Formats: sequence, structure tokens, C-alpha cells
Amino acid sequence: MASSSMQSSSSWSAKDNKAFERALAVYDKDTPDRWYNIARAVGGKTPEDVKRHYERLVHDVRHIESGQVPYPNYKKSGGSN
Repeated sequence: MASSSMQSSSSWSAKDNKAFERALAVYDKDTPDRWYNIARAVGGKTPEDVKRHYERLVHDVRHIESGQVPYPNYKKSGGSN
């Protein structure tokens, strides 16, 4: 069904990510054909692309929650308190 000529999952725009987030909220883990529906909602992605993108997101969240990613060191700017 999916051809190798379709857009690669390596290039996700901010618009793609927003559509992906919205679709995840609509199509939960119990939804039949979840990855197909999410891919259709994002557009230009295969079900395999969106599933892989989700798995990377879950991996990143686990990595962050385990404390393996340091908090950024934000410097205070000269604003009012």
C-alpha cells in the first residue's frame, strides 16, 4: 500500500506535529486502525511513519522522566518581578 516515494518520516514540520498531537487525542490506543487514522489526519505520512514517530516520542518522554535529560539553565532577563 505505502510506497517508498511517499514523504519520509524524518521530516516532520510543526504543522505535522500539531496534526499528530490532535490525532493522538482523537484516536486512542483502543481505536481500530489507529495508525492508519492518525496517518490520514496528518497527511503525507504512512501508518508506519506515525507509529514510529509515536514510539520515538514515548522513548523521549521516558528518557526525560527518568532524569536522564538535564533541565535547561534559563537565565533571567532584565524584566520586572
